[in-house]
Amino acid sequence: MRHLSIAVIAAASTVTFAQIVSAADLPVKAPAYRPPIVVPYSWTGCFIGGNVGGLWAHKDWRNGQTPTDPGAPLGSHHADNWLGGVQGGCDYQFTGSWVVGIQGDYDWTDAKGSSVDAITPDTTDNTKIKWLASVTGRVGYSWNRFLGYVKGGGAWARDNYFIRSSVDGFIISDANATRSGWTVGVGGEYAFYDWLSVFAEYDYYDFGTRTNTFMSHETPGVVDTIIDVKEHDNVFKVGLNLRWGYLR
Repeated sequence: MRHLSIAVIAAASTVTFAQIVSAADLPVKAPAYRPPIVVPYSWTGCFIGGNVGGLWAHKDWRNGQTPTDPGAPLGSHHADNWLGGVQGGCDYQFTGSWVVGIQGDYDWTDAKGSSVDAITPDTTDNTKIKWLASVTGRVGYSWNRFLGYVKGGGAWARDNYFIRSSVDGFIISDANATRSGWTVGVGGEYAFYDWLSVFAEYDYYDFGTRTNTFMSHETPGVVDTIIDVKEHDNVFKVGLNLRWGYLR
C-alpha cells in the first residue's frame, strides 16, 4: 500500500510538471492598445499681454485756410518707427471651432516724418505720432491650439504737428490732435501652453482728414495757419498673451 501511494504521488507530480512546462511554452498575449486621450484646447477665457512691432504712417498735408487757396497740397511724408504696448481681452469658443472675442490695445511709438512745404519751400512740415489705441471685436477659427482671426473696430491716435524753418531750425508754429478713426486686421495665434500664447498680426488704421489749428511760437496765443492732415497707418506686431479662465 505504501508503495502504491508513492507511485500515485509521483505520477501526479509528473503530470503537473508537464502542464507547467506546456504553459510556459504558450505565447504571451500583449495587452490591448489604448490610444492616448487628447483633450481639445479651448480658447474660451480672458488674456493680457504685451507686443512689439513697427508703424508705417502716411500723412498728406493740405492748406485748410479758406481765404488762401484752400485745399492746395502742401506735401506728404511718412512717419515710421518702432511700436510697443499692451493688449487685453476675452474670447469665447462655440461648440466646434469658431471663436469670437473683444480686445483693447494701447501702443506707444516715436514715429516721425517731414517734408518740404510746397507753398513755402523754406519751411518743413513735421509729424510725430505718440501713441495708437483701439477697441476691436474679432472672429476666428481654431485648429486646436492654432487660431486664425480677423478683427475690426474703433481706433485713436495722438499726433503732434509743427512747422519748422529750414533756415535756422526754429519752430514757427505747432498743433496737437487726438484723432479717431477705424481699424481692421488679420492675425494668427498659437497656444504653447494652456496659459501662454504667441501671436502675429497686421493692422490697417484709417483716421481720415482732420483740420488742425497751428498756433504761432513767435506770438503766443495767435493762430498762425490752419492745415488739413489726412492719415492712414500700417502696423505689424508680434506679442505674448497670458491666459486664464479656460473651460476644459
